[in-house]
Amino acid sequence: MIWDILSPLYDTFETIYNGKCFRGIAEEIKRHVTRDDTVLECACGTGLLTLPMAQICKKVTATDYSEGMMKQARKKLKGYRNTTFLNADILDLPFEDEQFDVVVAANVIHLVDNSGKALSEMQRVCKTGGKIIIPTYINETSKSAIIAAKLLSMIGVRFKKSFDFDSYKEFFIVHNITVSQYSLVDGRMPCAFAIIEK
Repeated sequence: MIWDILSPLYDTFETIYNGKCFRGIAEEIKRHVTRDDTVLECACGTGLLTLPMAQICKKVTATDYSEGMMKQARKKLKGYRNTTFLNADILDLPFEDEQFDVVVAANVIHLVDNSGKALSEMQRVCKTGGKIIIPTYINETSKSAIIAAKLLSMIGVRFKKSFDFDSYKEFFIVHNITVSQYSLVDGRMPCAFAIIEK
């Protein structure tokens, strides 16, 4: 699996190439997570965003399809007793309905085959009154982002969708999802946020 191969190098891309955006993503997510929240993170990757959430919230369940990515995340969060890791597919989450206060799926919605099913699964496991946070890279905005997306594609990362800010908003309309708040985090590859209140 390509993500197992890329897992030792993934943090370099996030923190060096797109560090400004990554820091902005972390800060934006932290604005929506409280110390009483039980959080599900789908596609946690190497735990770059799991860590700031674990520092705030009551509990984080971090999931990913890639065992290589989760190995990196476990190292990063060693010692955090409020964090558990589980190999899971965002299209078939192994949790009961309405289990989490906050569900986060960062930079994955453009990579899955059935994004509608992913949205449905996140809604299913989120409690009534909870939040679903979906930050997604906007790779049709700047020349740098377009080049980075093409390079990633050349090494095997398959983008199922590409977005600019307007097409990202349209994506939720097509799936009959009401988004309560949109925001945009700047960077070499900018990131759009959709906050859904269930």
